[in-house]
Amino acid sequence: MLELKTPREVAAMDVTGTFIAELLDDLEHRAEPGVNLLELEDRARQLIAQRGATSCYWDYAPSFGRGPFRNVICLSVNDAVLHGLPHDYVLQDGDLLSMDIAVSIDGWVADCARSIIVGDPRPEDARLIAATEKALTAGIAAALPGNRLGDVSAAIGAVAAEYGYPVNTEFGGHGLGRTMHEDPHVSNTGRAGRGLTLRPGLTLALEPWFAAGTDEIVYDPDGWTIRSADGSRTSHSEHTIAITDGAPLVLTRREQVAASAP
Repeated sequence: MLELKTPREVAAMDVTGTFIAELLDDLEHRAEPGVNLLELEDRARQLIAQRGATSCYWDYAPSFGRGPFRNVICLSVNDAVLHGLPHDYVLQDGDLLSMDIAVSIDGWVADCARSIIVGDPRPEDARLIAATEKALTAGIAAALPGNRLGDVSAAIGAVAAEYGYPVNTEFGGHGLGRTMHEDPHVSNTGRAGRGLTLRPGLTLALEPWFAAGTDEIVYDPDGWTIRSADGSRTSHSEHTIAITDGAPLVLTRREQVAASAP
């Protein structure tokens, strides 16, 4: 069941999104060789508490996880791409780190992910991150009123094909608002002109994620961390957006959205 948000509700989600962007900026600056993943988890907890926000991950227990999840951020390194369980690991020079977080402020959720290179980058890792970021930009550009959900998925998938990366369809984007996961599911590849018609007030988390060499995944023994089945590097980029009468609003950037109507 789809819930369309009013401009004021979108503006409330943007407050959450702006906080998440600032939190990820903080963690990105701290993610250096020698830093433990648990230090980044602790810093995320500190910032969430200071803001009076609520983690959407704490006690999250979906069917695919070995829950409940008892952390506030997913931290995935190198061949890990989704749901990375923060653990006692010291970041090394050249690690590819994906950070994914969702929080709620005053009852409104935003969700965002960012992949970065710790220390000196490898060219192939920089290319992989650039691909997910470009795919995210393409998906956002296709999120126009009157377009179909398949147009968004096709735009994301076209960038993956351009770079030569396979696409896994088990996990993708999703609706969100009062809760972290709402309808609809947004695949990272699809056929243009198919699916739900996009309407103003629909809020979505778009999240292309690619592995360099495969679309197959495996789970760590922790029951959460998802890795590429062939051990190839991975990248994950995500923004929360709102469909409007014109261009989509990106709510997990630092710019605030004005509330112009009830």
